[in-house]
Amino acid sequence: MTFPPLNEQMDLIKRGASEIIQEDELVQKLEKSAKENKPLIIKLGCDPSRPDLHIGHSVVLRKLEQFQSLGHQAVLIIGDFTGMIGDPSGRNVTRPPLSLEEARANGKSYFEQASKILHKEKTKIVYNSEWLAKMSFEDVIKLSSKYTVARMLERDDFTKRFKSGIAISIHELLYPLAQAMDSVAIKSDVELGGTDQKFNLLVGRDIQREFGIEPQIILTMPLLVGTDGVEKMSKSYNNYIGISEPPQEIFGKTLSISDNLIYNYYELATDVSNQKLKEIKSQLEDPAVNPRDVKRELAKTLVRMYYNEDAAKQAEEEFDKIFVKKGIPDELDEYKVQDKKQISIVDLIVEVKFAPSKSEARRLVEQGGVSINGEKIDDINYSVQLNGEKILKVGKRKFIKLK
Repeated sequence: MTFPPLNEQMDLIKRGASEIIQEDELVQKLEKSAKENKPLIIKLGCDPSRPDLHIGHSVVLRKLEQFQSLGHQAVLIIGDFTGMIGDPSGRNVTRPPLSLEEARANGKSYFEQASKILHKEKTKIVYNSEWLAKMSFEDVIKLSSKYTVARMLERDDFTKRFKSGIAISIHELLYPLAQAMDSVAIKSDVELGGTDQKFNLLVGRDIQREFGIEPQIILTMPLLVGTDGVEKMSKSYNNYIGISEPPQEIFGKTLSISDNLIYNYYELATDVSNQKLKEIKSQLEDPAVNPRDVKRELAKTLVRMYYNEDAAKQAEEEFDKIFVKKGIPDELDEYKVQDKKQISIVDLIVEVKFAPSKSEARRLVEQGGVSINGEKIDDINYSVQLNGEKILKVGKRKFIKLK
């Protein structure tokens, strides 16, 4: 196969990247790849603890897809075995472990969603239980001897927990070594990850060297800030835009981000060209241009990427009808409340699954985010009379017709 020229490859690879370790070694690998007509092996390990992907996850997946577009081999490692350990990266507590079955089921869901970004037929999927489950206790001891406790405690989250007196279990210290064995097993040339994964990725580089394998290049990507403009995008913080959410949700949530994140989202979460990025940057710096218009185009771009052009147009029209013209959606889900003449507003919100708990439902009511037929409900003890059709609205975008 024919690879693009080196400068073209590097321009795309470096786009949005936070750090490349070592860039000169990557250049050498790419030159060798072109000379031998052999694609590089690009590794991405996926955490199967949360199978629902959001555009924060898409940042590193998009980088993997870019390597695919350059002709290299993408290898997605499903951490079904390491999922039973629980990766503590970026956390100050132990992450709950999964069973092998849970990890595999989540991994399957992960790949199905990731296929909205990756070229499915060009992506190699492997489960790290294939080699980690076969290691004997002797193998684990030998592997452990190749890394020191002092170096392991250099990791930020371990350092913070150690200084705070928060317990660190021995099995957590084994996690970076287990992830490193993934790099050994597939002989990866490049490993991708978020900036919070840098330590683990570097351990892989060291352990490859211990096994006589040419060390992998590390490429880290920034962590996308969520819709709250403060924390990294996460379901835990409820500041995420899911890639499988309805088009209207993707559009509306995108319009809720702060203006200073617009360029960031374009660069990291979309596939617009570098030339288009320059135009967007110029628009955002022009006082005559309203950032809202650029943001609307971003919202349409994201919907278009995960659905299609028609869905993007409909999402925009729906948003305008609800928020600009203060209307309601043309199509509403219907919910029939069985065998009741009345129901408390809190119970109703939970029953239609607009809130995960009664406490959350009460909070929504108290904050003024609930209405029936356009009338705001701010009394948590309010009873909804079930006599004829009513439209329940919770938050900005959740509507349902009660029958």
